[in-house]
Amino acid sequence: MRSRAFFSVLLVAFIAEIVVLILFSLPSSESVQDTVAVNEAVRTVQSDWSNLDKHINSTDLDYVVLDLNGTVLYRTKSGLSESINKAIKHRDTILDIEINGAVAGKLIVYNNEAVVFQSEKQTVIFTAVAAMLLQLAVCVGYLLHIQRTIIKPFHKLKGFAERVADGNLDIPLEMDRQNLFGAFTESFDIMRSELKKARIAEAKANENKKELVAKLSHDIKTPVASIKAASEVGAALSADEKNRENYRQIIRKADQINTLVTDLFSATLEELNELSVTPSDLKSEELITLLKNADYLHRAQIPPVPVCILFADKLRLQQVFDNIFANSYKYADTKINVAICAEGNFLKVSIEDYGGGVDETELPLLREKFKRGSNTKNIQGAGLGLYIVDYCMKEMHGRLDIENGPNGLKVTVWIALSGTI
Repeated sequence: MRSRAFFSVLLVAFIAEIVVLILFSLPSSESVQDTVAVNEAVRTVQSDWSNLDKHINSTDLDYVVLDLNGTVLYRTKSGLSESINKAIKHRDTILDIEINGAVAGKLIVYNNEAVVFQSEKQTVIFTAVAAMLLQLAVCVGYLLHIQRTIIKPFHKLKGFAERVADGNLDIPLEMDRQNLFGAFTESFDIMRSELKKARIAEAKANENKKELVAKLSHDIKTPVASIKAASEVGAALSADEKNRENYRQIIRKADQINTLVTDLFSATLEELNELSVTPSDLKSEELITLLKNADYLHRAQIPPVPVCILFADKLRLQQVFDNIFANSYKYADTKINVAICAEGNFLKVSIEDYGGGVDETELPLLREKFKRGSNTKNIQGAGLGLYIVDYCMKEMHGRLDIENGPNGLKVTVWIALSGTI
């Protein structure tokens, strides 16, 4: 509908320009003097010939009165032709003034055809310029409309797709049915939701696997410990050296089994250490964009950022802030305070909610894998957010602090400055 209106206005402006050009190209008709007004001017000049100083122009014509010697006896205004030669060049009307049947002088009526043409020309130019300005305004308006309804939503979809590809499934995609991508944004967000459910299910399966490994480790270690203890007693009581060596062999194998079971348990905790973190120089001004991207519910006021060069992986730093804000949204659901300052060789970014915090004894556990506070209740989560934050910050030569602030949980990330590593 808007496209139809746009092209309709553009067509009207184009037609107006064509009409103006046609009118401008038509040959102009010769300017014809008003015969009645000319005769009236001749009559009044003849009647006032003996006293032209008191002559009053009773017409709307401009004219000059000359005697036979070419002397100007009267003019309606300055700038008119004051000689026969100039009048002929200007195509003025030249009439004889007869007094008592004899020619006494000349009446030169000013030809205003050039003035009329200039006025018409200005009108044509004004109309053409107005039509072109209308076209320009319509084109600019339509470009802004395209920017708002196509280009901007496309960039938003692009950024959303990059986040999904990076594994960030907590930030929903805002839907706007007013643009062409409205249906796509809804479908994309449904996809994100389903992927998030799949990831939670996968995390749950991993947690169950971990519990199973821990249970099997315990179940295996118990009989192995009994075998080892019995072998140690047998070795102590046996009088035969060969039997004692057999018992010692059993003890060594029991220790080997115990070590393998321990390694199996530890291996489940090393899977996330495969995240690739490649820090490089990053302008501190880019933190504003990263924080705003993470705070998609606009719960925080982002303060000014000190100008400096950071040593960080932009992608992983975005993941760090995404996880912190997502946790605040999920578990506190309050406004958020953000504080940024330079301290030593780091840029310190503190993020605090108003959720009341967690138990002090649970704070050290929050940076571990699959660990969550007791206040999470029935809220879905895998317990990996702050573990990933801690891992990424260490890989970027920074660190993570978790504490209870005056209002709620306070998470501080220390981002290393470039050149200090």
